[in-house]
Amino acid sequence: MEISRLGIFEIKNLLLKREVSCTELVRAYIERAKRLNPVLNCFITISEESALIEAKKTDDLITKRRDNIRPLEGLPVAIKDIFVTQNIRTTCGSKILENFIPPFDATIVRRLKDAGAIIFGKLNMDEFAMGSSNENSYFGPVRNPFDLSRSPGGSSGGSAAAVAAGLTPASIGTDTGGSIRQPAAFCGIIGMKPSYGRVSRYGMIAFASSLDQAGPMCRSVRDCAILLESIAGNDPKDSTTMSTPVPRYTDWTVGDPSEIRVGILRPEVYEGINPEVFLAYRGVIEFFERSGVPVTYIELPHIKYAVAVYYIIATSEASSNLARYDGVKYGLRAKEYKNLKDMYLKTRLEGFGSEVKRRIILGTFALSSGYYDAFFKKASQVRRLIANDFYRSFSKVNTIIMPVTPDVAFKLGEKISDPLSMYLSDIFTIPVNLAGLPSISMPAGKNKDGLPIGIQFIGKPFDEHVLINVAAFYEKESNCMDILNEVNL
Repeated sequence: MEISRLGIFEIKNLLLKREVSCTELVRAYIERAKRLNPVLNCFITISEESALIEAKKTDDLITKRRDNIRPLEGLPVAIKDIFVTQNIRTTCGSKILENFIPPFDATIVRRLKDAGAIIFGKLNMDEFAMGSSNENSYFGPVRNPFDLSRSPGGSSGGSAAAVAAGLTPASIGTDTGGSIRQPAAFCGIIGMKPSYGRVSRYGMIAFASSLDQAGPMCRSVRDCAILLESIAGNDPKDSTTMSTPVPRYTDWTVGDPSEIRVGILRPEVYEGINPEVFLAYRGVIEFFERSGVPVTYIELPHIKYAVAVYYIIATSEASSNLARYDGVKYGLRAKEYKNLKDMYLKTRLEGFGSEVKRRIILGTFALSSGYYDAFFKKASQVRRLIANDFYRSFSKVNTIIMPVTPDVAFKLGEKISDPLSMYLSDIFTIPVNLAGLPSISMPAGKNKDGLPIGIQFIGKPFDEHVLINVAAFYEKESNCMDILNEVNL
C-alpha cells in the first residue's frame, strides 16, 4: 500500500517491524509534499533539514529501545501555522508575521515531540484563522484535493487538504467557529474540536481567546484518539486548561452502540440547506435508528442567534488580541513613517489583509464607549442562553447529531466578495464553540459530483471519549472513510 494512504497506527506498525525506517518515511512525505504543494498550496514552510535530523535520531532510538516506544514515535506530522515552533518560521498566514521565527515551542508542539512525533512542516491557513475558505491567507488559497477548483474550507484548510491528499498522516488544526470541522467536512477527513480547556492554547496565536481550541485532523477515528491523548491535559502555562483527567481515548474506539443516546433537531431548523446535505444527514440518523440506538428530538431555541453572537464576541476578542501587532516588538514594521502613530498605522495597513481589518474594525466598534452594553454584553448574555439550551438537552441524550455545513465545498472565489454568505458557512459549527462543547466531524457520504458531505457528533463538556465511541461505531459500520480512496494525486 502507498505510504500516503496510511494513518498513524499503520505507520507505527511499519516502523516497529522495521519494514521502513523513520528517515525513509519522513523523506517520502517531504518529497510528496514538495511535489504536490505547487498544486494544492498546503504548506507555508517545509522544515526538511531539521525533520531528517530528528528522523535519524528516532531510527537510532527504535533500534536501541524496541520495547519502550512512545505513542507517536517516528510519526511525521505537519501542523497549522498558528502554533509557534522554535527556530521554525511561524506566520499565522499573515504578512505581518511573514518572517517571524519564535524562540520557543507551543505546548501542543512540545507534547507532540515528547510523544515522539517529528514536525516536518507548517500548513497554510486563513490569516489569523479568520475565514472559512482559506482564501484569506497571505500565501494564497489552498485547493481541495477532491476538486482543485474548490475551497478546502477554513481556516484550517491546509491541515485538512494535506491529510486528505496524503501529504501528512495527521495534522493539528484550530477551531474558533468551525475551523477544524468545516474543512474536515469539505475534504472528507475526521476532525475533532475538543472541549474548551481540554487542550492548551499556550503558544497558539490568539484569534478569540474564549473560543479558540486546537484539535486533531486525521484519516481514522483511532488516529484521532491517539493524537488527542498525546496533546490533551492541564497546562500550568494556560490558566484556561482544566485539570479534568484525560481518559485513554484509544480504549473507546471499539464503538459500542449500547452507550449511545442520540438527539436531533426538528427538520424545520434545516430549511434552506443543500438538499443533498440534508439527505445525508437523514441517512446518518436512519443508520443509528436501524442500529437500535434511541433517537430523541431536542430543542435549541436560541441557536438561531449563534452567528450574530459569534461575530460580535469573536471580532471583539480579535480586536483586543491583534493590538499587539504594532511594528514595535516583532513582526513587520513599515519602512517609511513620520512618527510613532504613523508607524502603527502604516504597519497595520500593510501587514493585515482585508478580512482581518474588517474584523478588527467590527470588534473595536462593538467594544467602544456607548456600544459595549448594546453589543458585547448582550452577545455574552445570549451566549449563555445558547449554552444552557445544550446543557438541558444533554439531560436526555449524550450525543447530538447535526450537519457540519449547509453546503458542500464551494468554488474558490464564489463567496470571497460576500462576507455574510461566507460567515453563514459556519452556521452549524459556531454554536458548539459558544458553548465550549466537544464535536467531531466525519464523512457522511458525497454529493452527485463526488464532493464529501460532513456530519458532526456533539457531546457534553469533556465527553470526548463518548464522541470517539460514537464516531468509531459509525466509522466501522458505515465504511465512511472509504471516500479518501477517491483522492488521486
